[in-house]
Amino acid sequence: MTFRHCVAVDLGASSGRVMLATWDKNQRTLSLREMHRFVNTLQKQDGFDTWDIDALEAEIRTGLNNVCSAGILIDSIGIDTWGVDYVLLDKRGERVGLPVSYRDSRTDGVMMRAVEQLGMANIYGRSGIQFLPFNTLYQLRALVEQQPELVDKVAHALLIPDYFSYRLTGNMNWEYTNATTTQLVNINSDSWDRDLMNWTGASPGWFGTPTHPGNVIGQWMCPQGNAIPVVAVASHDTASAVIASPLADKDAAYLSSGTWSLMGFESKTPYTSDAALAANITNEGGAEGRYRVLKNIMGLWLLQRVLKEQNVTDLPQLIADTEKLAACTFLINPNDDRFINPAHMSAEIQAACFEAGYAVPSSPAELARCIFDSLALLYADVLSELASLRGKPFSQLHIVGGGCQNRLLNQLCADACGITVVAGPVEASTLGNIGIQLMTLDELSNVDEFRSVVAANHSLTTFTPNPCHEIARYRRPFQQKRLTKELCA
Repeated sequence: MTFRHCVAVDLGASSGRVMLATWDKNQRTLSLREMHRFVNTLQKQDGFDTWDIDALEAEIRTGLNNVCSAGILIDSIGIDTWGVDYVLLDKRGERVGLPVSYRDSRTDGVMMRAVEQLGMANIYGRSGIQFLPFNTLYQLRALVEQQPELVDKVAHALLIPDYFSYRLTGNMNWEYTNATTTQLVNINSDSWDRDLMNWTGASPGWFGTPTHPGNVIGQWMCPQGNAIPVVAVASHDTASAVIASPLADKDAAYLSSGTWSLMGFESKTPYTSDAALAANITNEGGAEGRYRVLKNIMGLWLLQRVLKEQNVTDLPQLIADTEKLAACTFLINPNDDRFINPAHMSAEIQAACFEAGYAVPSSPAELARCIFDSLALLYADVLSELASLRGKPFSQLHIVGGGCQNRLLNQLCADACGITVVAGPVEASTLGNIGIQLMTLDELSNVDEFRSVVAANHSLTTFTPNPCHEIARYRRPFQQKRLTKELCA
């Protein structure tokens, strides 16, 4: 076939989209067309911060129906979402309990108890996954302790993208790249770790064997009566984004920039040394047996909340106003747990600045400046940690995802990190989702071939570091209260 039409359902923590990709095999062109876009927000239900799963499913079906109504014959569908969250089902496949968000406070203190009872080195040696208080390991323990009445009703636990695939096909699947985000997959066996699972109190029977991306889960019957394959893509959105990152060489690093920022590099082997544990580095699963050696950074979630609280609708103008302000006047640690889901993000940022002895931002532009500078300095710290871990520097940094459109943040990142930054593509997670579908359809052979297609079909923007920019004169170890200023030579 000359043309293939693949649909990517790409759900983030703040928005979702249904995208149609058209692949021209003869011309080797890949184009995207947005068929439906919608908002995803947390909602309070029975005291929990939850996802409106039913509304999200309705939006997915609306997008798919839009494609079919346009008379387009779909060759395949793939779904990617954020990680760690899950949906519980009973023996009939009906939901049990609420789809609680990772930003809910129910896991407060659970991670520390896990470390005390199981040992940090033991957990890390088994999973190779970064310690984050909302990992599924701790969510399940919180569920069992706080809602024991639900446990006996549960027959299956599906991660979010697997749940939506189940709703489309009636078949259950546990996709590997997303499964690894749970901190419950054994890094040596690529299957669920029995000791970690037993600690949660959840039944191992809730989970099926993890499968690597590229298998067909089942068929979705479109309204026109066509049976369309639903492919298990790299269903963690960052895993898909990395697949679409046009890495220049084996020494290139990536930064998937969105609600979260995820900075790392690809490796055929995981990094689970004492140094990796000390740096809290994660080894999430990727395509083709590659590991995503990376670190989670709070990302543009901070800005998204500030924009909403400050009633800012003109982001380009805000960024222009922000650029006029002096760098490094207002600074925070973006990865502080206080920013996971505060009642009021602006006030939390202001309090953090005050407590650390920095000037307190008041205007939207000052709050944005605080966020951008703090993220750029944290990017520099993390990139340095990753380079030290692998024993050699990086050649350049590729920024993909929605955040790569922020030219100010891209330049600040280049300046702070002292490395060339290449920005693009924007729709990286969607493209990576499509890439696995095309490989499953035997249109492309591997990830490297797909990356060459991405590079040929999408414009990339290069940012050259300025070593004498003000932000480049700072180094920020977060364990210290104040920054140490280093003047350019």
